[in-house]
Amino acid sequence: MSPDNSLHFTIYFPRLNGCKLTWRCCEALASALSSKSSSLRQLDLGNNDLQDSGVKKLCPFNCRMFLFRLSQCNITEEGCASLASALRLNPSHPRELDLSRNNPGDSGVKMLSTVLKDPKCKLQKLRQRVNAKTFNHHHRMSGCGVSEEGCSSLASALTSNPSHLRELDLSRNGPGGSGVEKLSAVLVDPHCKLETLRLSNCSITEEGCASLASAVTSNPSHLRELDLSGNNLGDSELERLTVVLKNPQCKLEKLLLSDCGVTANGISFLSSALKTNPSFLRELDMSGNSLGDSGLNLLSAVLENLHCNLETLHLKDCNLTERCCGALASALSSKCCSLRELDLSGNKLKNSGVELLCVGLGSPHCKVKTLRLSRCRVTDGGCSSLASALLSNPSHLREINLDNNNPGYSGLRLLSAVMEDPTFKLETLRLGFLNCSGPTARLPVANRGASQISFLLKCELVHYIPQI
Repeated sequence: MSPDNSLHFTIYFPRLNGCKLTWRCCEALASALSSKSSSLRQLDLGNNDLQDSGVKKLCPFNCRMFLFRLSQCNITEEGCASLASALRLNPSHPRELDLSRNNPGDSGVKMLSTVLKDPKCKLQKLRQRVNAKTFNHHHRMSGCGVSEEGCSSLASALTSNPSHLRELDLSRNGPGGSGVEKLSAVLVDPHCKLETLRLSNCSITEEGCASLASAVTSNPSHLRELDLSGNNLGDSELERLTVVLKNPQCKLEKLLLSDCGVTANGISFLSSALKTNPSFLRELDMSGNSLGDSGLNLLSAVLENLHCNLETLHLKDCNLTERCCGALASALSSKCCSLRELDLSGNKLKNSGVELLCVGLGSPHCKVKTLRLSRCRVTDGGCSSLASALLSNPSHLREINLDNNNPGYSGLRLLSAVMEDPTFKLETLRLGFLNCSGPTARLPVANRGASQISFLLKCELVHYIPQI
């Protein structure tokens, strides 16, 4: 207790996301925020029906926030006007503003863009997806109904004050070719320090992709993450983008290209670029592209490059079969391979493919910690290979996902027996929608450490629940 017998406490980041709040509570919250004793600087009110009237009540005090999340709060241009007005009074504090999944439209974005022009504005992350998050360290406006007009306003603001923004998320909006071109012009500015750019599902055209590739090539040293997922780039546009990756000044660490209409031909361009400049990329997502076995063979060769530092590889639903698993196993066995997370879900690997893959997983050089094989047509034979690999190299794998396969009771028993190894480190085994039959209380239970018990508790079993 303090000398005046009043109780003082500090809440650093209250999360009230999805708490069924409405605009009626905002007046009381605003009163609390206005208190001299309030030290609150981060607040998450996402997924509540605050509406414009609620935002208006909060606005006089939100400018003190470093992080303010208002995703999916039914905010329109009227609420954005209130936000913009409040931010103009004190633009130096907010670092992240999240307005995702609202409906500010182009007019709302224009109002908020005026704040970005202020040289005192310190916004670092801006996300504007369809109904998205907007200012302060992060600007999120994904899914916000932003079109070419809104992008033009945003680009103009960033041209006036390009040095602070670090993250821009415009996913699921419709910037159009001209919108992407104007945003690309911002990237060319040597003062631009943008590190993360997300433009997934934006219907980016050939012209937009060309502008983007040209801009990043001109100023490649800052961008660390690029997300173009869900745009129909195809092999030709991917070839354009690989010019960026070949630049020795390129520091891109995360490249997300899922569902982009890429085939093995596109992968040939990508693998060539990664061999030329392999040292920075840490994560690659090519899920939902029809790469085929030949495409994965090309990527496997990249993984064996001495200078390749790729740690996360997503290849879900890539039309792969067991025929590519030998090359991948060879890469996993290599001392040069840095892979920590591998997602092969939704591919027809079957038991024969898993058996080949396990040759690599069992290697003492394999560093994979997370392996996802959901929907890969694995039965008890594949589980036998996995169990053998775990016994050969038990110290690395932490998570295995076998959702929507058919390991049967015998396959499950083989995997559970691995727990008897004292060096066993597996923490999560996912077996959702498991189809098995047999006795339900015959898993090994003796001499298990805390981590092994934790393993059993984390198993996601739908039809089979082990008795502990």
